[in-house]
Amino acid sequence: MAFKKSFVNARHHLVFILGLATALVIAFSIESRESGRVLGNITFDVPEDIPFKSSRILTTEEYEWANVAWQYFENNYQENTGLVNSVDGYPSTTMWDTASYLMGLIAAEKVNVITTDIFKQRMEKALTTLARLPLVDGKLPNKAYNTRTLEMVDYTNSPKENGIGWSAIDIGRILVPLNILIWQYPEFNRQVNDVLNHWQVSAMIIDGYLYGARPASNGEEMELVQEGRIGYEEYASKSLALMGRDVFNSMKYIDYLELVSVYDIDIPTDRRDPAKYHAHNYVVSESYILDGIEFGSDTVSKVFAHRVYQAQERRFEDLGILTAVSEDNVDQAPYFVYNTVFSDGKKWNAISDDGKDQSHLKTLSTKAAFGWYALYDAKYTDLLIDEASTLFSEEKGWYSGRYESDGRINKAITANTNGIVLESLAYIENGPLLSVGEK
Repeated sequence: MAFKKSFVNARHHLVFILGLATALVIAFSIESRESGRVLGNITFDVPEDIPFKSSRILTTEEYEWANVAWQYFENNYQENTGLVNSVDGYPSTTMWDTASYLMGLIAAEKVNVITTDIFKQRMEKALTTLARLPLVDGKLPNKAYNTRTLEMVDYTNSPKENGIGWSAIDIGRILVPLNILIWQYPEFNRQVNDVLNHWQVSAMIIDGYLYGARPASNGEEMELVQEGRIGYEEYASKSLALMGRDVFNSMKYIDYLELVSVYDIDIPTDRRDPAKYHAHNYVVSESYILDGIEFGSDTVSKVFAHRVYQAQERRFEDLGILTAVSEDNVDQAPYFVYNTVFSDGKKWNAISDDGKDQSHLKTLSTKAAFGWYALYDAKYTDLLIDEASTLFSEEKGWYSGRYESDGRINKAITANTNGIVLESLAYIENGPLLSVGEK
């Protein structure tokens, strides 16, 4: 009976997805033509030879890389809550980083780094915790939690009674592993339903757009703010669409799409003004890599991803600097930097979340190098992995990267980097992680 019920639920999901896909194709006016591809009123050529990597068994060395990544989660696991620290040794996490842990857990099981028993025990404990988290206004997960006590905290890990708001993008990210569990591990259906029944996901969706929450100026209540920019917005929306939520408008690239030339490659950027919308427009590798290794990309995102990758390859060809840029923790103030292909009107901009220049902290990102290596079979991705494959501690896991300015290792060690390393390696062996049926 349980199997039959799961099958019926999956069938309903499939019907919804097919209907959504049809609607998107019509509404976006995306159609193949001899001259290229049309997205709304923008025409662009479609690369004919995106060098996607074919699935294969991991090499011995790659399997060892996966074990190094898993060591991070062994070291930072909190037994009493089932959560994992976002940063090595620091008992705090976000929903994005918790998603990285759950995806790392799923990936580790898929490539046999951990046993099925360990996978089930840890997943069940994490889901039980997610179903009893204290919530902002009783609706949705806070932006940060103490991994030992489950208290809602700010980014200094200081307790905040009603939290500091929620991130719709982070929540969209954690719904990816929950979707994988529904589709591929039906034994967790009850626990996943407990989580979703505890959260009021509808509170972060208005007219098909994603909304985060932050403290209002009076400090006594939360205000909603539209959240997400091109790349991240569409990525986070996909998991919500799979759960039957109306995120139609946030999945449309065309509303705010602007193409900017970087090394003669038209890069997708977001034309919403940071000064007006109070959010920066980061073009980085991570959202496109995650879209590829988790969902398998869509007609548009696979083109945009390849362009973002190609710009980085061209920078190497021009300057001789190995380039794989993304958002990353760094091991010095301000401790988190967005290394971008383009942001706030500048090419190869490196900034902190307050918009301040951090060019001295440009790095080769370990997780970006692994992601591009997993997706593409190319000489440049081989160069990237040759460099990134040295950036680890056998006892602690993968470092975040290497600084461009002086070649020092960026010794920040995080759940996100190690989770994406595991995801990338699982993709090499299995293809897109959120897939059902024949590849």
